[in-house]
Amino acid sequence: MELDPDRLANVTAMTHRYVDDGRFPNVVTAVIHRGEEVYRDVYGWADVAEQRPVREDSIFRIFSMTKPIASLALMQCYERGEVLLEDPVGRYLPELADLTVWAGEGIDPVPAEPPVTVKHLLTHTAGFTAGFQFGQPVATLYRDAGLGDLRPPRFDLAGFTQVLGSLPLVDQPGAGFHYGVSTDVVGRLVEVLSGQDLDAYLDEHVLGPLGMVDTGFWVPEDQIGRLCSTYLKTPDDPMYPMDTPDPARHCRRPQFLSGAGGLVSTLGDYVRFCRMLLGGGALDGQRVLGAKTLSYMATNHLPGGVTLNELGMDTFSEVVMEGMGFGLGVSVLVDPAIAGAIGSAGEYGWGGAASTVFWVDPAEELAVVFLTQLVPSDAYPNRRRLRATVYGALV
Repeated sequence: MELDPDRLANVTAMTHRYVDDGRFPNVVTAVIHRGEEVYRDVYGWADVAEQRPVREDSIFRIFSMTKPIASLALMQCYERGEVLLEDPVGRYLPELADLTVWAGEGIDPVPAEPPVTVKHLLTHTAGFTAGFQFGQPVATLYRDAGLGDLRPPRFDLAGFTQVLGSLPLVDQPGAGFHYGVSTDVVGRLVEVLSGQDLDAYLDEHVLGPLGMVDTGFWVPEDQIGRLCSTYLKTPDDPMYPMDTPDPARHCRRPQFLSGAGGLVSTLGDYVRFCRMLLGGGALDGQRVLGAKTLSYMATNHLPGGVTLNELGMDTFSEVVMEGMGFGLGVSVLVDPAIAGAIGSAGEYGWGGAASTVFWVDPAEELAVVFLTQLVPSDAYPNRRRLRATVYGALV
């Protein structure tokens, strides 16, 4: 199919309404088709109160859109023969070797059987959760321990896994999909396997080769003016200022390098990441992953080929659970009709807490990147509306 440029005007009209109606501070969108960027739109404010316009090079907190980058890093270790997906995580992180499983209030936890594997981490089926899953007793233990909400823990990745190993799992490994801190463990595993801190590894093996020059765990001090403010939708305020640029917080290397949600990036950088994915693991002559490995990552790996709604138990995920599977670090669309939105079987992607999203559709040679800065990500159905307008331009 071809993309009709005139019909892409529906993308512009729909996304701009979110800004004009006071729901989003900004909307920044790109569409890549057959290797070329065919649409780019930048609209709104990097900071609403200051009336500071958003720009093409504005820097965004991408939160969980960090996860596919960290997962790709671990798959690089897999390609080098340094780790297998079936390996117990405790082989490399002894503090996670003897995990237990929550058995109920006042009941002693039971041993985890089987042990958590590398594949469990990548598919969010290890039994780890997050502090923001408020309907879950184990999530309360996480919050009490300082883990898994939008605030960074008080320790580094090594300290994080030590604390995590002292807490019970939600259920037995492989029994359920639980969105949370598994990709932080992925980040620590990359550190142990590579002998490098996660930021150094990503710079050398992923971000540097791809030319993602503005992506990292902090913002250089001379670039702080490019960082967007982040907003929170509350019952009393549709855009409460949640986090504004502050050199004291945003321009220094954080102690906790979160593989689950710690990166900042730009539209241009994440477009380069998606172009690499469309290119089968390579971009501009730089290969960061084998084509077969990438295809394997973007395959539904949930037990028995089930979908998230069949396996998932948590109250929140960055994608709809119906008709959606999960690969190694990315969601995978299994059935568009059941998912209730246009797409292609085999399409993959993920989103972030500030309403950002990306997806890659190999069947249509299409990728979409959408950035804004409003928490939570399910405040509005903008992702589904974006699908309708983008796919409506295919003729």
